[in-house]
Amino acid sequence: MTTRPEESWHKSACILCENNCGIQIQRDGRRFVKIRGDKDHVATGGYTCNKALRLDHYQNGGDRLTTPLRREADGSHTAIDWDTAIAEIAERLATVRDTHGGKTIFFYGGGGQGNHLGGAYSGSLMRALGAGYRSNPLAQEKTGEGWVDAHLTGGHTTGDFEHAEVSIFLGKNPWQSHGVPRARTVLKEIAKDPARSMIVIDPVRTETADLADIHLRVRPGTDAWCLSGILGTIVQEDLVDHAFLEAHTTGADTVLRQLADVDVARCAEVCGLDEELLRAAARRIGAAGSVSTYEDLGVQQSPNSTLVSYLNKLSWLLTGNFGKPGAMQPHSWIAPLATYDTRTRHTPVTAARMPGGLVPCNVIADEILTDHPSRFRAMIIESANPAHSLADSASFRAALAALDLVVVIDVALTETGRHADYVLPASSQFEKWEATFFTFEFPRNTFHLRAPVLDPLPGTLPEPEIYARLIRRLGVVPRTRLGLLRGAARLGRTPFKLAFAALAAADKRTLALAPYLLYETLGPTLPDGARSAAVLWALAQRIARQHPKAIRRAGHTSADTLFDAMLTARSGMTFTQDEPADAWRYVPHPERRIPLPIPELLDLLAGLDQTTAVHTSDEFPFILAAGQRRAFTANTIFRDAGWRLRDRGGALRINPDDAQRLGLDNGAPAQITTLRGTARATIEIDDRLQPGNAALPNGFGLDLTTDTGTTTRTGVALNDLTDRQWRDPIAGTPWHKHVPARIEPLPS
Repeated sequence: MTTRPEESWHKSACILCENNCGIQIQRDGRRFVKIRGDKDHVATGGYTCNKALRLDHYQNGGDRLTTPLRREADGSHTAIDWDTAIAEIAERLATVRDTHGGKTIFFYGGGGQGNHLGGAYSGSLMRALGAGYRSNPLAQEKTGEGWVDAHLTGGHTTGDFEHAEVSIFLGKNPWQSHGVPRARTVLKEIAKDPARSMIVIDPVRTETADLADIHLRVRPGTDAWCLSGILGTIVQEDLVDHAFLEAHTTGADTVLRQLADVDVARCAEVCGLDEELLRAAARRIGAAGSVSTYEDLGVQQSPNSTLVSYLNKLSWLLTGNFGKPGAMQPHSWIAPLATYDTRTRHTPVTAARMPGGLVPCNVIADEILTDHPSRFRAMIIESANPAHSLADSASFRAALAALDLVVVIDVALTETGRHADYVLPASSQFEKWEATFFTFEFPRNTFHLRAPVLDPLPGTLPEPEIYARLIRRLGVVPRTRLGLLRGAARLGRTPFKLAFAALAAADKRTLALAPYLLYETLGPTLPDGARSAAVLWALAQRIARQHPKAIRRAGHTSADTLFDAMLTARSGMTFTQDEPADAWRYVPHPERRIPLPIPELLDLLAGLDQTTAVHTSDEFPFILAAGQRRAFTANTIFRDAGWRLRDRGGALRINPDDAQRLGLDNGAPAQITTLRGTARATIEIDDRLQPGNAALPNGFGLDLTTDTGTTTRTGVALNDLTDRQWRDPIAGTPWHKHVPARIEPLPS
């Protein structure tokens, strides 16, 4: 019997950015023949961008793995069976642990833009091995901002752009990179409303800047001066919300005194802005009834990034734009993506600060390429491709070669996998139960557990099963403990909860290994094979304990009903519903007051007059933005160049004046050189860029396997050009968007 087309649509979500828009997929066998937005989706309501419609190129792209691989002495990889792979890896991990200590085993990854559920189980393996250090791509993006958040509001904040009177986008182009739910719809609504304003701070005239009321087109790398000028104007013209500061903050006088001395005219000069335009932006912010801001990689991977985060947050705190509709808000979490802690932890070799509890990506190679006794000796890398994505790829590849053991868990044979001792094939994000923990909304926060659209590709396993097999082989959990919990799970959720609590009270390691224990015991009792969702039971207990009123407003009477809603809501569900006043409940400081001074950052602000704003030279006269978001760029889980309908080669964009000076036309070949490397690209002339500014897109430079078994590369591998030594002094985040470079014409 032939099914009607509407019955063959499968609900899921996009996996290309943090919004994870709800989608529906129509299949033909294992192919995705049609994709559309899911109008029932709790957060996005049918919205999706063009990139989600190309997800068949992820699911059925190249380099998929269907068997574990072992690296041989000659550098080649041999296919082996799962039992052999698990046994050998467990033995070698145990050897590293027993010889050098568990803390020399380093974990990287744990999920990308669409897959966090598997990574939730990685902690059990780390604790079973005694491993203590980990990192992921957030550590080259968001940790400076997170460090500032920890000091100020105590946690992550998000903007209410649907209701903000003034929306500010700082190094952010949501028209292409999204980040704001229903981004293009919201941007157009702001632009059409005469009562609302949009301010964009960006060296590039982006698509978002086209819609803005004020575009502060700063010189590359001068965002700190721009924000200092805005704050100086706000303070010096007394646009400050004194009542808010008196009621909700501490230390405001210290900050106000320093900002009163800012030379606004000098700041405008450094940025290349008209002073009156800079002051006009500040006045619009100060006069607004509500302000929301979004800072992103354009500033977070540029000079002074942690200072920029601080100044950005002062712009809305000094004007009273926290904890009210249209302003900045805290929020609940399904599971926090990093720790928000002001206590300092450092890496074992270089003593680098670890904001968010994560090793800064730019120091990982230095933590390995040394004879220090505490150096990292082994790496487990899951759902990440650091040999391609981290600054100075050559150094990172050398670091991988220096390790005693490298294990990669991924869907495809990546650039990192090619340097691994073992590669374990994971099921794709549409072949297993999956979710992300990008739960950033307030007052209504939502979560979407996605059911499989396809059966796993034969030979692949979901990450929770891979971790479970390694832990079983290590033999760290007694069978009696598992038997007790399995028996309780068969009796029901209440007996299981009581048994788990009793076991946790008797043995502290129960909580340390909780995800694994839940997977092995509660997991098999869950409906529709949702074993990987077992960890959500523990998270539901925590959420119900922390937010009892908010879950009841969202329609959940208990942790169990919350967990059941997670399991069954195919278009996602609301897990907390806060009231506007609840924002202050999230502030962890005494009397719920926000402490405004961060002395280390105020010192950096005071030193801006002595800080260089220019990083070009006669040798490297351009500033390259390495990783520009465009209509057909995405993260590198697309291992199929055919998904792009435009800009298939990843053009090097330069200003018309620079093109004329260098004698370059559209389509001409050019060589780009930095301190670290050289690459070849095709020129695209673009007047959206300033003279002296160039841009290469993200998502290119992958070594993709051809039909003949060789590899071919399309576009530039950006991190062959970047330098791990160019990094923020506090968070260690790289300067991917601010790379000094030279561009030269090549023969046609």
